Amino acid sequence: MSPEVLPDATGRIAVSASAERVYELVSDPGALAGCAEEYSGYRWLGGATSAGVGARFRGTNKRGLRRWNTVSTITDAVPGKRFAFEVSSFGIPVSRWQYDLEPDGDGCVVVESTWDRRPAWFRSPSSLVTGVWQRADHNRANIETTLRRLKSAAER
Repeated sequence: MSPEVLPDATGRIAVSASAERVYELVSDPGALAGCAEEYSGYRWLGGATSAGVGARFRGTNKRGLRRWNTVSTITDAVPGKRFAFEVSSFGIPVSRWQYDLEPDGDGCVVVESTWDRRPAWFRSPSSLVTGVWQRADHNRANIETTLRRLKSAAER
């Protein structure tokens, strides 16, 4: 992602665990699903069995009674530093999610960011499916929840 393009939603939290430990959690789609608010599960695609650049997984998502699937492609996998993936639906770009980790004393700081990648014509149909019309605001709240849960999991 180009550094001059600011994320649509972002959050940060200090964690009393190493950047390597936090990376293990954010780069494991199952562990990440346990921390996330909407993202609830995954299945590796194309023979992938672990998180590496180019690996893909089908994500399951839920919000109340609403359910939808996406396909994510891992774009960045630098242990202890950055994990990121691009999300699509029916081959249409949806978003980018990125976790940046910086050592900080005995722990690290985690920055979670997302960029809305949906074409304008796809925003209304996707909002109907998810029930979310103000996606940036919703993602800011979800990021806060995810980061609190991630902190708790990493510090256990």
